[in-house]
Amino acid sequence: MCGIAGRILKTAGKVGHDLVELMDAQEHRGSDSTGFAVYGVPRESGYVLRGMGFDKAQLDTDLDDFRHSLKQHNCDLLEEPAILTNQDDHYCVRMVISDPDDIARWIETADTLADRFEVQSCGRSLEIVKDIGSSEDVAEKHGVRDMIGTHGLGHARLATESSVLPNASHPFWARPFPDVAIVHNGQITDYYTWRAKLERKGYRFLTYNDSELIAVWVSDQMKNGLTMDQALRKSISSIDGVFTFMIAQMDSIGFAKDRFAMKPLVTVHADDELAAATEEQAVRRVVADGADVYNYDGPALTNIWYSAAQKAAAA
Repeated sequence: MCGIAGRILKTAGKVGHDLVELMDAQEHRGSDSTGFAVYGVPRESGYVLRGMGFDKAQLDTDLDDFRHSLKQHNCDLLEEPAILTNQDDHYCVRMVISDPDDIARWIETADTLADRFEVQSCGRSLEIVKDIGSSEDVAEKHGVRDMIGTHGLGHARLATESSVLPNASHPFWARPFPDVAIVHNGQITDYYTWRAKLERKGYRFLTYNDSELIAVWVSDQMKNGLTMDQALRKSISSIDGVFTFMIAQMDSIGFAKDRFAMKPLVTVHADDELAAATEEQAVRRVVADGADVYNYDGPALTNIWYSAAQKAAAA
């Protein structure tokens, strides 16, 4: 019974504020944990990282070892890490790094530290913030309402099968593909089959959450030549389960619903802006009164919305 949301603004603005509103309206769908994927104006070079460490007492050691992983791939910190340590037992970090020689190979090295320090997002634009608690709890801890961007995703989680841990929260980054994030409501029933296939191709998963798998599956399809639209359509016939997911890139947000379409999604898309959520009362928080809301209630649906601001920045 999780809740998901997406937001696109016409120009860069307080997209973090809108995402918090969308998720606050859906807190009853799950308050075990909440997360946000925010897309800021893209950097011309370097990557923004969000990471989480699991033992405050080891913070200095973790960051020293992490920096060593960067230097092994001819990159380094461009700014001093911004550290948030007011958690019960874990800490969160925002970093900016220079370009590694090969980002996938660097992530493979960095993930050797994942049992104590986990990279949770990497991108020119993407920043993922997630933690235990309600949308307001997480927003206050991490300053989400003040985050500036063009688009983003939100998720409120009711844990049904996997652990209630801060790193098991959504959104998930499509490791190791920069700037791809996903939120998901539902269940993938052939999860272990697809996980084994993707692991044989060299991909690594840090949780047993099926949402993490969908993000990598779609990204792998695009790596092999499919467009986002083609990958979304293929997911409906290739992945077994009951699902609605939203996946974001630097310039767009797309979604797919399975053949039974049991997990709801409603949208308002007008004047180069988008608000999408599991429930209509959530999108009403951030759109003008009287706006027409579209309910995607048919089977086997996909769609993609593009960010005008991101396309203009890339031009």
